[in-house]
Order: sequence, then structure tokens, then C-alpha cells
Amino acid sequence: MTSTRPVPPAGTKTFFGQPRGLATLFMTEMWERFSFYGMRALLVLYLVAPTDNGFPPGPGLGFSDGDASAIYGSYNALVYVLPLAGGWVADKLWGARRSVLVGAIVIASGHFSMALPFRATFWLGLVLIAVGTGLLKPNISAIVGHLYAPDDERRDAGFSLFYMGINLGAFAAPLVTSALEINYGWHVGFAAAGVGMVFGIIQYVLGAKHLGTAGIKPSDPASPAVRRRVLRLSALGLLVVIGVVAGDAAFFGFDVTDLTTMLTVVILILPGIYFWRLYRAPLTPTERSKVSAFVLIFLAAAVFWMIYDQAGSTLNLFAENNTERTLGSFIVPAAWFQSVNPVMIIIFAPLFAALWSKLANRAPGLPTKFAIGMVGIALSFLIMIPAALRADSGLVSPVWLLSVYLVQTWAELLISPTGLSATTTLAPRGYGSQMLALWFLATAVGDSVGGQLIKVLENASTTVFFGVFAGAALVAAALIAALIPRLRRLLAAGHD
Repeated sequence: MTSTRPVPPAGTKTFFGQPRGLATLFMTEMWERFSFYGMRALLVLYLVAPTDNGFPPGPGLGFSDGDASAIYGSYNALVYVLPLAGGWVADKLWGARRSVLVGAIVIASGHFSMALPFRATFWLGLVLIAVGTGLLKPNISAIVGHLYAPDDERRDAGFSLFYMGINLGAFAAPLVTSALEINYGWHVGFAAAGVGMVFGIIQYVLGAKHLGTAGIKPSDPASPAVRRRVLRLSALGLLVVIGVVAGDAAFFGFDVTDLTTMLTVVILILPGIYFWRLYRAPLTPTERSKVSAFVLIFLAAAVFWMIYDQAGSTLNLFAENNTERTLGSFIVPAAWFQSVNPVMIIIFAPLFAALWSKLANRAPGLPTKFAIGMVGIALSFLIMIPAALRADSGLVSPVWLLSVYLVQTWAELLISPTGLSATTTLAPRGYGSQMLALWFLATAVGDSVGGQLIKVLENASTTVFFGVFAGAALVAAALIAALIPRLRRLLAAGHD
């Protein structure tokens, strides 16, 4: 079993009262999020930039808005699917510590691959970043947990501080990479994201001495037979993917957007397999009812993230093409709007926490918060309808986008912690990890389906486009609201 680091004795140097190792993980996560959001802020803008664009920022890949959004959605989906494999690798093969280090190196390699001015290295870079994130993201959080004894009262505060590192990196990244892209070109911006990850690797290695033995060994090492079986299945899967792509190229003329469609199909199948396995398990009637209730939460969460994660695609393009960004003689880079949400999270997260503490028993229950959050995400795209209509006759005020991000921040603070809490509460005994995997799969489903839906609605009017997404969220909110009494009973029920 993975050993945990004991709580340091009184007088030991700490990080804001937390174990010293948290500083190492805080900085690693901050730089990893810097690299992730720094590249993401430029991704769609680079995909749609004309191939004959002047320097700087230089030529892009010339995709349509719809195809670019589909690629963006598929990339985001991969980022949320691959941690399932990354967690397995850590638990069965390498341990969390080694998985984080290898993941960080792969991520940096991906960013530097994108920094090269070739199409092939661009696509390779996207894949490497997704694979590296799959190794790093779930396992760095696991190491944070290993820094604390099970009854350590500082655990929740430690994770809150760790979460601040995420938002600090997400805030700074678009400001830096976009400024470099505008002045020196796309590939310099991509390289800056890689440099950020290198900073993270250096301080992770130098600060490893503060982590004790946390995450060094796999928690449940796989037997040689299991390792061989997984290797064979992985090789078979890779051959199938290569065969499908090669066949499509030979008979239909392969296009990268075809791959996004294939990936969406696979991602839609994954939760089906998970739910099928859950329903076939020997569950009690109460547990089976809880799984059924979670299906609705899963679908609603997929709709939520389908809209929320368009910050880097639809809303990023709206900032670029339809928003007044001139301040005197300075033109605000469109990607800078991607820093708004992290700032708002930093501002409002402690306020929401204080509000729920003050309201205590009078605070809305989990199902009510979830329903309100779904209404909020719907409202954010309803706001975009008049904004888009005004944009038909000229550039619109940035207040529209700022309002959208404000409402989405409030909605996220209702949905994200509430969804995690409901997931762990509704999980049948012994299936907590699988239910959490399903919760994160909801993001992958939302991102991949959202990308395909943007592509389908590319030529629709703005009213129809934003109305379809907002309508889907309102339907999900109505279903959750209708089932609030039943959800309350199930959340309050114990295991049979």
C-alpha cells in the first residue's frame, strides 16, 4: 500500500500552516494549469486563423469555426477521459509520484512540439498534452491527500489552497501566452506554455524531498499476468485506431474532423459501459434507485459542461470577432477574456463558502443548488442571444461577455462541488471510484457532444444556436427540479 507522510511535528516549517510538501504540489499544479490554459486560450484562434495570415501572429490552420470547435471539444474530452488510464497506471504500475513526473515531461514535450511550425507536430503536441495530463492530473491530487493523516483537520483547507494554485495558473496563462502570440507569433505562445511546464518540473523535482514517501509506490501493484494482458489490449486498441484512420484515408479521404466524430462515439460508449456494469452489480433496491438518480445528474452535468467549456471556443471567437476591445490606442487580446473566470472564482469561492456557513440549515439542499446552477448556465447563453443580435450591426460592449462569465462562475460554484458531493453520496457501497470516474466522464461527454453540436449548428442563426444550448440546460434544470423531493430522500438514505 502507498504509505502516507506523517503530520509534521510542532515547529516544523509549513506552507500557510499546511505540510511543506503542499508548496511543491501547489506550484506544480499552478504551472501545469498555466501551460494548459495558456495553450487552450490560443487553440481555437490558431485553428481558424487563415493559412495566409501575416506575421505576427502568422498563418493558422484555416479551419471553419464549426470544425475548430469540434477539434477543441474533442481535445478537452480527451483531457477528461485519459485520467481514467492515468489513475490505473499510478495504482498498478508506477505510483503517483512517478506518474506525475512522467506526465509533466510529456506535457512539456507536447507544448514544445506545438511550438514547431509544422502541422504534424501540432497534432502530435495535442495528443502528448492530453496523455500527459491524464498521468498528472488525477495523481497530483492523490499525493495531496497522502500528505495528511486521515483525521487531520487541515485536509479541507489544504485542498482549498491547492485549488487556488489552479486558478492562479489559469488566470496568468492567457495574459502571458496571448501577449507573446500577438507580438511574436502563435508558436512562441505555444512555447511559453511549455516553458511554464518546465518551471513546474524543476520545482517538483527540487521539492520532492518535502513529500516524504507519499505516492512513491503503487497502491495495488498489478501482477505480471495483468500487465501482459493490458499491454496486449492496448496494442490491439492502437492497431484498431490506426486501421480505422488508414481505412478512412484510403476510401474516403481522411480529415481530422472525422477523428473528432469517431472520438465522440467512443466517449459516448464509455459511460454506457460503466452504467451497464453498475446495473449488473448485486445492488440493493435503494442503491439501484440511487444509480438511477445519478443518471439524471450525469446527463445534466454533461449539458452544463457542454456550455461552460465553450469559453475557449464559441465565446473566445465572439471576443475575437464581435467584441469591442479597444482601450485608447491599446487593443485587448481576445484571449485575455479567458482570465476573467479564474479571477471570479478566486473572488466568489470564499464568499459562497461563507454564505453556506452562515445559512447553515437554511441553505438550499444539494438538488436545489444543482437545479439553480443549471438555470444559471442556461441564463448565460440566453444573455448571448441579444449580444449576438447586436453584433450583427457592429462590435458590442465587453460587458456582455463579462456578464456571461459572471453568471457562469456562480453556476459553477453551485454545480461543481454539489455534483461531487452528490456523486459520492449516491455511490453504491464499494463503487465510489467508479461513480467519480462517471462524474468526470460527464465533462468529456459534454465537451465532445458540444463540439459536434457547434459544428452542426455552424450555419444556424445566432438566436437558434444559443437558444438550443440554453434550452437543453433549462430542460435539465426542470427535470432536476421536478425530482428534488425524490433526490433529497435518496441523498439522505443510507445503504440497505
